[in-house]
This record gives sequence, C-alpha cells and structure tokens, in this order.
Amino acid sequence: MKEKLMDGMQRFSKAMFIPVLILPIAGILIAIGNLFTNAKLIETVPFLDNPITMGFGTILSGSLVSILNNLGLIFCIGLAVGLANKKKSEAGFTAVLGYLVFINAMNKFMEISGLLFEGESLQGTGQTMVLGVQVLDMGVFLGIILGVVTALVHNKFCEKEFNNAFQIYGGTRFVFILLIPVVVLLAIAFTYIWPFFQSGINSLGTLINQSGNFGIFLYGMLERLLIPTGLHHLVYTPFLYTSLGGIQEVGGQIFEGARNIYFAEIADPSVSILSPSVIWDARGISKMFGLIGACLAMYQTASPENKNKAKAILIPAVVTSFVAGVTEPIEFSFMFVAPLLFVVHAVLSGLSMVVLNLLNVRAIGPNGFIDFLLYNVPLGIEKTGWPMYILVGLVFFAIYYFTFRFLITTFKYKTIGREDTGQETKLYSKNEYNENKTKNVPAKENVPQEEKGLASTIVAALGGPENINTVTNCYTRLRLTLHQPDKVDELALKNDTGASGVIIKDHNVHVVYGLQVNSVRKAVDHYLGRESEE
Repeated sequence: MKEKLMDGMQRFSKAMFIPVLILPIAGILIAIGNLFTNAKLIETVPFLDNPITMGFGTILSGSLVSILNNLGLIFCIGLAVGLANKKKSEAGFTAVLGYLVFINAMNKFMEISGLLFEGESLQGTGQTMVLGVQVLDMGVFLGIILGVVTALVHNKFCEKEFNNAFQIYGGTRFVFILLIPVVVLLAIAFTYIWPFFQSGINSLGTLINQSGNFGIFLYGMLERLLIPTGLHHLVYTPFLYTSLGGIQEVGGQIFEGARNIYFAEIADPSVSILSPSVIWDARGISKMFGLIGACLAMYQTASPENKNKAKAILIPAVVTSFVAGVTEPIEFSFMFVAPLLFVVHAVLSGLSMVVLNLLNVRAIGPNGFIDFLLYNVPLGIEKTGWPMYILVGLVFFAIYYFTFRFLITTFKYKTIGREDTGQETKLYSKNEYNENKTKNVPAKENVPQEEKGLASTIVAALGGPENINTVTNCYTRLRLTLHQPDKVDELALKNDTGASGVIIKDHNVHVVYGLQVNSVRKAVDHYLGRESEE
C-alpha cells in the first residue's frame, strides 16, 4: 500500500511538470511585452515610442494574461496527458471534453437549485466565470481533479473494444462515454462539497500567512528537503497557483496564487510595486548564490591532486544552477555522502527567503539568473527592489561558503575531490561511453552508435532490459520502475553515465542527469525499442 501510494505521488508530481513548466514561459513573454510599454524605458529609448512596438507589447502581454484565467483547463489537459499510460493525445482531448461537460453541468444544476448568484459582481461570492460559464470558484483544483479522474478512466478503458456494430464505441470513445456520467455526478457533488473545501483552504492560507516569517522559513526549507523524493513540486505549486499563495485584485480581476498575481501585475502598468505574495517565488536565491558558495567550499577543500577533476565537475554544475536554476547536480554531489550539509542547505534556503521578506524585497526569483533579469530589470527597481535581492544573495553566498567549508573540514566529509580511491565522481564523456558498451546486453541494430553506447551502459547498470518496467522523465531525472531495484549499479551510473545522483525507493528509481535528461531518456527508449510508449 505504501509503495503504491509513493508511486502514485511520484507519477502525479512528474505529470505536474507539463503545465507547470510551460507557465513560466508565458510569464517571461508577458515581461517582454511589458518591456515595449515600459514608460521609463521609452523615455530612455525614444525609438520605442511608436504605435507599432507599443501595440505589439500591449497585445503580447494582454493576450498571455488570458492563460492565467484558464489555469483549470490547462492543468486538466496537462495532468491527463502526463498520467495517461498510452494514447496520451486522446487522453488530453477527452480531458477537454470532460472539462466542458463539468462546468456546464455544474452551471445547470446550480441554476435549477437556485444557487447562482445574480448580482453585478461575483467577487466574494465564491463563484466565478469559467470560459463564460458561471460556476463555483474551484480555481486550479478543478483542473487537477478532472485531469486525474480523466486519466484514471482513460487508463482503465482506453483499450476496451467491442464487436460488430458497437465497434465505433470502443477505445477512447468508450472512455468519453463513461466519463460523462462520472463528470456530471462530480459536478453535482462538488456543488455542495466544494464550499467546505474552499473554507478549509482559505483557513490554511490564513494560518500560513499569519505565521509570517516562520511560515516562509518552513516553506523554503521543505521545498529543498523533499528534493530526494521528487515531491518538492507538490510544496510550491499550490502557493504559486492557488489561494494559498495569496489573493489579489489586479486590473479589476481577482487572481489567486503568487505567480498568477505577479504575472498580472507585470502586465498592468498601474501597479507601482509587486504584491508581498511574490516572496513564495523567491526560491532562486539559493540556486543563484547559496549553492555557488557551497561549490567553492567543496573545491577549496578538495585534495590537491583532485582539484582539477573537482573543478571539471563543479563548474558545469555551477553554471547550470546559476543560469537555469537546476540545482540537483550540485545537491546530489553531497546529499548522501554528507546528509548534514543537505539539511543545512535546506535551512539556509528557508532563512534566505525570510531575510528577503524582512527587507520587503519584491523581486521575482524562481529559478536562475536569466529568468531573474528578464522579469525584474524591465520592471524597475522601485517595483521589485531587485538590487537588494542580489545583495542578500551575495551575503548568503558567503554564509554558504564558510558554513560548508567548516563542516566539510570538521567532519571530514567525502565531498567532490575528497573521495576514497575507486569512488571518485567524474565527468562522463562521449568517448568514454562509446568505449564502455556492455557486451551482455543485446543492442538494437537501428540505434545510432553514439546513443547505443550510453543507453547500453545505463540499461546494464539498471539490471538489463528485462528488469526495466517503465521509463519516464521529469525536468532533470530519469524516472524508472524496476522489477528488482537491488540490481542497480549506482557506481556505474555515476562514473560511467554522468549521473549526479541515484535515488531508490521501493521499485521506483530516479537517476539525475540534469537538463540533458530528455536526450538520455530518448536514447534509452530507442535502445529498448519503446518509442511507441511516448
């Protein structure tokens, strides 16, 4: 039971990546649109004071804000596609149909029951307009619930076939037939149930907000501590996209969630300073500054003969963390050899967010330096206070450096460059994995030679093709379920394939490869002949 629950949570966490990772792109484009209509910038660059560029900026930012008003639909489709075992595109299409059926069924039931509010403004009534239909304001939770329900029905019945005249009703069409009564019943049930859930969510949000800096500290710390489980996305997502992260009126519309609020405020030139809720998306301070100090400490405490090797490993990890906000290659370098360092990292991450809040810094910093520049610089110092964010980051760079250096030398931790002979972490080059092809694993003839070398080494280290049940990936990890996880060769995965970490939890195995994980996953799928499972 525990294993199934963990597997389900990890699959849900991975599926959340589909909608969650696309939304920051919309935010960056909103920021770019705002760049063309920024009054201060136009004063500095008179060329921008023309109807073409200003019109383009207005259209770009204004059109993308509509995404924030339809997050329920976006999460519904994303989760259905992410959780579907096969026929993913049809699962997404069915999810759209189910979503439309739900909102209209709820609207009609509320109309029949006399529950629809008939005043001019729905603000504060618990009801809202979704795709032009008045329903209860379930926000992004509506999409999450329907996405999961659609995926469950789809996975169970998408291959159900009938004979003779009923053949046309088989497969995914049968899924939709079954989904209709399920969704209609859910719409009726949630008409009565959801107000209680909403009250509980609002109370939880109030409790967290009233906890002030302690609540922020716990949030920042837990978001890092859950990295080994792969469930850290479940900590920050509710704060970014639901009322837990705040409720704010912007431009006459109500927005819930820290990210939704500041996206809307970016596009609204009348907003003079971002809302305090932006603090929930200041998680990048440890990514851009803190962990860089940790890496410097690991390099300087490395054995003299290993410093060049440590540098070769740490510099790419530092660049990835600072520029793109991908921290796992660094975190996995010390997470298991020195767990205390990881706990200290989590504590310092939470403290850094508290300091930003105490100084009233409103800068947007969810990931790396590229996002930081694109979001904050066009908005100006007054609206975000971004220079103070950098100053605080530099202070925590120093704190991380001295703290890590002290702990590494005091407890003699075997961090990068201090490993025992035979256990040294090293970069994996193309030449190495081409030479390390495993001979006892049958290779597919149509696989490119370069992919074959890496894939065969990975598959062999995972116990061979027959040991691999499923292969998926998230932003930085190859996620697998294995029949016999005890066959995993962690040392081979790290030394021979460039993995920066391996996590084994029951039959679930995560292998951390960083930003190149998509190409790694494709190579493994290609090698195993599983392209059809995409």
